[in-house]
Amino acid sequence: MNQSAPAVDTLFPPAAPVGRAPHVPLTDGLPALSALDWGQLYAQLNEEGVALTPPLLSRAQCQEIIDTFDEPGLFRSTVVMQRYQFGRGTYKYYADPATVPLVRTLRERLYPPMAWMADQWAPQLDERTFPHSLEELLAECADNGQHRSTPLILRYGPGDYACLHQDVYGDIVFPLQIAIMLNQPGEDFTGGENVFVEQRPRFQSRAVVVRPRLGQGMIFPVRHRPVRGKNGFRRHPMRHGTNAVETGRRTTLGLIFHNAR
Repeated sequence: MNQSAPAVDTLFPPAAPVGRAPHVPLTDGLPALSALDWGQLYAQLNEEGVALTPPLLSRAQCQEIIDTFDEPGLFRSTVVMQRYQFGRGTYKYYADPATVPLVRTLRERLYPPMAWMADQWAPQLDERTFPHSLEELLAECADNGQHRSTPLILRYGPGDYACLHQDVYGDIVFPLQIAIMLNQPGEDFTGGENVFVEQRPRFQSRAVVVRPRLGQGMIFPVRHRPVRGKNGFRRHPMRHGTNAVETGRRTTLGLIFHNAR
């Protein structure tokens, strides 16, 4: 992980986490999930604004998800990015993650410890806490008219990129998301680095460039994160995007936990 400038407020570390993250049970085919050190990931998220996991998926599992891109019946919507000036490339929203077992399992198993991280931030941001299970969150979304599934697969070819943005989708917004790299940088594609820009009140914005390897996940804020200063915590808005791919094909799985209107 590279960043353009050191973080401000290094003399004011974030508050220590309360309690321990829920343990992800050992899951057939996904043993890496139960081995994740959520305390370390939370510390990295606070320090850098983005946390990079060890590989969560094998190459075969990544290819299994990549292969879904060409099955139109699995998706509720396809977005050609240049039509909307979002960048260049294509992404598709799964109609029902349950039809792709890997996507469903990743979203369900990763949610509880990520809710633990979100709840650490809640008092620092003066925001709400979240239910302990994804099922409860999605029921709350449905009660608010947010019924549309948000997990998506993104494909970029040479010259494709994503403009800086946030994935909000409705009034109920779970504050963290995770993107998983499905190709191997340097082998399957070149370029296409992940770019995160953090707006720091009264200071210049900070850029963070992340280069995940195949199967690794990036945990990052949907809208903003808390940063402690001498007068308490401040909101630092964050946006994310993708640098232009130079050669090859780059595919990413995006796991957003709240549903869309």
